[in-house]
Amino acid sequence: MNIAAGVSSASGLRRGGLAPTLAAMFESLFQSFEDQADASQTSARVAALRAQLRRLGLDGFIVPRADRHQNEYVDSSEERLAWLSGFTGSAGLAVVLRDRAAVFVDGRYTLAVMDQVDLSVFEPVALAKATPSAWLEENLRRGSRIGYDPWLHTPGQVERFAKAVEAAGGALIPVERNPIDVIWANRPAPPLGKITLHARKHAGETAARKLARVAAVLAGNDLLVVSDPHSVAWVFNIRGQDVSHTPLPLAHALIFKTGKPRLYVDARKLGEKLRGTLSQLADLKEPRHLEHDLEELGRKGKKVLFDAATAPSRLVGIVKAAGGVCDIGSDPIALMKARKNAAEIAGARAAHIRDGVAFVRFLHWFAQNAPAGKLTEIDAAQALETFRRETGKLKDVSFPSIAAAGANAAIPHYRVTIKTNARIRNGIFLIDSGGQYEDGTTDITRTLAVGRPTAKMRDRFTRVLKGHIAIARAVFPKGTSGAQIDALARLPLWRAGLDFDHGTGHGVGSYLSVHEGPQRISKLGSTPLEPGMILSDEPGYYSAGHWGIRIENLVVVEPRSINGAELEMNGFETLTLAPIDLELIEPSLLDAEEIAWLNAYHARVRHELSPLLEPGARRWLAKATKRI
Repeated sequence: MNIAAGVSSASGLRRGGLAPTLAAMFESLFQSFEDQADASQTSARVAALRAQLRRLGLDGFIVPRADRHQNEYVDSSEERLAWLSGFTGSAGLAVVLRDRAAVFVDGRYTLAVMDQVDLSVFEPVALAKATPSAWLEENLRRGSRIGYDPWLHTPGQVERFAKAVEAAGGALIPVERNPIDVIWANRPAPPLGKITLHARKHAGETAARKLARVAAVLAGNDLLVVSDPHSVAWVFNIRGQDVSHTPLPLAHALIFKTGKPRLYVDARKLGEKLRGTLSQLADLKEPRHLEHDLEELGRKGKKVLFDAATAPSRLVGIVKAAGGVCDIGSDPIALMKARKNAAEIAGARAAHIRDGVAFVRFLHWFAQNAPAGKLTEIDAAQALETFRRETGKLKDVSFPSIAAAGANAAIPHYRVTIKTNARIRNGIFLIDSGGQYEDGTTDITRTLAVGRPTAKMRDRFTRVLKGHIAIARAVFPKGTSGAQIDALARLPLWRAGLDFDHGTGHGVGSYLSVHEGPQRISKLGSTPLEPGMILSDEPGYYSAGHWGIRIENLVVVEPRSINGAELEMNGFETLTLAPIDLELIEPSLLDAEEIAWLNAYHARVRHELSPLLEPGARRWLAKATKRI
């Protein structure tokens, strides 16, 4: 397919552009989500919710953006917050009282929420100014009964809400059935995505061995409730299709200190061969049996470990009520999963070479077409996905692409829709995207100059680049956390009185979530960084209302040998392969070591990718990676 001929719009294609089926898919995706999260329906939907609450004897209800597993990406049937309020961000929460309602968002969405919700119904509240708990304590009348769905909140969340509601003289009440589900007339059916085995060549370890490792660390607990589907997928070496962008099977599991594990999964998701394979590892049970089984274990006085980050309050309550002992702690699988083995790291390298070829082909196409001023944000997102699909290996994008022109680039987690789709004109264009491949997950951000960048753009971009290079070149002792190196990415900006409001880096899974914990590089990153952990390196700068800058590569922690060192040291290997826009660099702001790093990185990109590119893209890459 000769996509380099260009794309004219999201609905119309020019010669040799995107396949019509892909364009139609994008149109359908954007439009269906907008139809579901329709702010014009907010007033009627909130009125219907309030009527239902009156029937239940409730004075308010808490609406999180969550499913039963606290997933980042949730199935359309779980998008209650978007359906009710119109807010489509990946994190948020609403509180609806009889006479007022508020929607709470973090710093990523303070601008987007103003455009998405009906401001006559919902008051947007920045979490930096007030938490939902504080807002409830301040706004509730004495005697208020506030409802919540115990399947959608963790025990810690419920404890905080209960404390706030009780301080205001009210009561927090669990509901048997979510009242939004009662009034949501055309709610989509729950997903039944097919589950597949994750091949040993990609996993690098058998499921039996992983299960044994988990059982061995349960210590004083009798069993672990695995409530995070990422952990279920990793420990059983399976992948699913129940949510977008992350190959998750929505399922729970019980892993016992002694005895056969149990996997609670809808049998309709399993083929006959897979059912036989999994049956050798675990007892397979339908999800409806989970509550009964936990109640029975509770009656036997078992001590049950729950993951504080993902366990539903509902399940904890069942064990406690039956007389069991609940240990609300950390899922031990999370740290095991974070430390990638040799096969997973090899797969990540292969995925990044493949993804790098696709990304360079996109950059070449963009350089040819963007100067004409006819491309839109959706055109760019479509084009990049097309290049990734042409690899023949793409399973899905790893998150909705952030294709942001001009002022939209100043919104760190901007999500293009048909309504906001901007034309790409002279200035800055930011593209943050990634792919899911069976051998690895990718995530890359590049900021591109369209036309001649201003001196201020070049200054800010180069400061962000200096921070990026500082992380990439960092060496640090064993036991160092992400919080301890986060400042390295900010120092060049701090020296100019500048900063950015998001973390510097998040963990990344192996054909799993593009946002994986517990590892991260941020002011709050307390987990020590260990060899095998994959993270992003993505400092940024945002000029609100004008433009934004971010440079992101993925890196993997590796042991680092230093002559004469008295400590065990670690560093980073950069995985991502794609040029950094030289037009946006002010060389006078870089020191000799930073220039050497950039030239070496570009030489590596050129060496690894050039043999895999067609002649035109190869010639473009040679210019884009020239020495400075």
